[in-house]
Amino acid sequence: MAGRLIVCPTPIGNLEDVTLRVLSALREADLIACEDTRRTRVLLDRYGVGGELLSYHEHNERDRAAELVRRMQAGANVALVSDAGMPLVSDPGFLLVQACVAAGLAVEVLPGPSAALAALVASALPAERWRFAGFLPRKRGELKESFATDETLVAFESPNRLAASLAVLAELDPQRPVAVCRELTKLHEEVVRGTAAELAERYAAEAPRGEVVLVVGAATPVAPELGPALVALRRLVEAGAKARPAAAAVSELTGVAANDLYRALTAGK
Repeated sequence: MAGRLIVCPTPIGNLEDVTLRVLSALREADLIACEDTRRTRVLLDRYGVGGELLSYHEHNERDRAAELVRRMQAGANVALVSDAGMPLVSDPGFLLVQACVAAGLAVEVLPGPSAALAALVASALPAERWRFAGFLPRKRGELKESFATDETLVAFESPNRLAASLAVLAELDPQRPVAVCRELTKLHEEVVRGTAAELAERYAAEAPRGEVVLVVGAATPVAPELGPALVALRRLVEAGAKARPAAAAVSELTGVAANDLYRALTAGK
């Protein structure tokens, strides 16, 4: 009989957060695919788990996925872990899950630690409707678009870029509620809540250390004043520019959300 893939979330900091089901799956697996064998070995040694480890990361994901599918087709049960949290969520694993589904292999996903969910709850911001954005974009126009959401936004951010991202948000809406969640579940865990303006000023003075999850409250729905920005976009498109890139360029120059411009353009307004 064919084997299966077991997707196993691992602690995001505190090793005591691993679940009993994950430990059982790791013990029973014929092979454990992991980003960094050294980091995974620390967790396994803590709980006396042996087993064969195979590196599986963004640089070898495609080749390794094919190899692992072959081994599962031959009967092996494979556990997939990332360095921390749920595999596939801003971590490798998508190609492997996709390949398993295409090959008709069973995929079992175990629940467990997630930095995005922990930050969302700790933020004290609405959690009924929220969006995970992965790592925030670096380009100013794309960053503005990310912040122009009508849902709570959860994103990973580099501590070195946090101040700049918050400065852009403060320009758009200085009173937007924000939470900066740092080093979750670790010794120096910290959750700082405030307005975009307050936290932009705080982190401009001193960049945080460690891993950061940024949680941003939903944008206040305001009817955009498209006016001259939409006229400029129409002229660019009439001159031969593609609509979406042109909307992004006009957005960066005017501050009007690119999505609003694009929707107005395609609606013929």
